[in-house]
Amino acid sequence: MNDNKFDLTEGREKLKEIVDKIDVGMICTFPENSDYPHGVPMSRQEVDDQGNIWYICSADSDTHRNIEKNDKVSLFYADAKNYTFLSINGTATLLRDQARIDKYWNKFMESWFEKGKDDPNIRLLRVDPTDAHYWDSDSSKIGTFFTMVKNMVTGDHSDLGKEGDLNV
Repeated sequence: MNDNKFDLTEGREKLKEIVDKIDVGMICTFPENSDYPHGVPMSRQEVDDQGNIWYICSADSDTHRNIEKNDKVSLFYADAKNYTFLSINGTATLLRDQARIDKYWNKFMESWFEKGKDDPNIRLLRVDPTDAHYWDSDSSKIGTFFTMVKNMVTGDHSDLGKEGDLNV
């Protein structure tokens, strides 16, 4: 794999590209008095120009309660079909901003919040990434597999894709 280096703007663009492509990632919070993280799948609402990733969550959720006590989070995005993966560590902030809730609101949200977009339990969750690492193949899973087999047979070390730290 190539090890790519990105400047701040390129790093944020690459992060946004992968998160937007995959959409649903696992967000891991760290419960008090537990040796293990608590992970839940969440759909991102937006990756803003500063590289912050926005979600909507409930004030009644374990995720919300965990972040109130420990603002450190880890995010994991995986698209196994295209061999694209992203690992992010960051700091979470819980907010209540009705204008932003209105911006993100859609019909799907109604299944989570019965009282609609004015539900008092709706919270915005903003993740400010502190570091990120990606793995990205230029071909499909099948293409990567054949490159691996060819490398094994020929002893060649052809490139299987790219990976690197993202400056975020």
